Amino acid sequence: MKRSNVCVMCLLLAASVLTGCGNESWLTSDPVEHRVAVLRTPRWERPELPEPSESVPPHLPSWDVTQTERQWRYIVIHHSASNYGNAATFDQAHRDRGWDELGYHFVINNGHGGRDGKVEVGPRWSKQKHGAHCGGTPGNTYNEVGIGICLVGDFSEEMPSDDQQQALESLVTYLAWKYNIPSHRIITHKDAPGSNTDCPGGELHAHVHSGFQRRVDYYLAQYPRRGSGWMAAR
Repeated sequence: MKRSNVCVMCLLLAASVLTGCGNESWLTSDPVEHRVAVLRTPRWERPELPEPSESVPPHLPSWDVTQTERQWRYIVIHHSASNYGNAATFDQAHRDRGWDELGYHFVINNGHGGRDGKVEVGPRWSKQKHGAHCGGTPGNTYNEVGIGICLVGDFSEEMPSDDQQQALESLVTYLAWKYNIPSHRIITHKDAPGSNTDCPGGELHAHVHSGFQRRVDYYLAQYPRRGSGWMAAR
């Protein structure tokens, strides 16, 4: 596999009815403004094909689990609405609010609190535990069977950094492949019924719906699907 492909694909609350994002601004702000993508109006571009010999989307070992896997049905994308943060600071802030631990399953750093584009795996993921990131939805469905991914930053008027976008694409592609999640179930927090939030900000929300889902579909078409659940779900 080309080295560039590997880089692109591998860089990659106590009441769970409460939402964990949309206002992480209580965190201390880093004075240095984080780097954002120049592209202001996201559009879909045909990505390079992975090598035909690959049967599994590239991923980091930490994204796999040893516990019995939960039957995940959605991937929910959030932003922290703060310039600074990481899994540890969000975890402490969520505990300070009375939650049991970090509400998200994954956090993608922006360079202010962790290396830009680094994917941090939360304790809920290794335990295959329900999320606490998408409260107020009917039946708490988007917490119970929704994988919560938080990108550090406020994306109301700007995009995540290039490294964050690449990491998100790699992580979501792998999770969608592994858990047979169709692209229309890759959503933002704002999409969830009853969520009443602007998370993950207008720019990232538009990006997810104006090309990101199609890119994930394109990548997934290059790999054999795991079972028949994916096609049935579509």
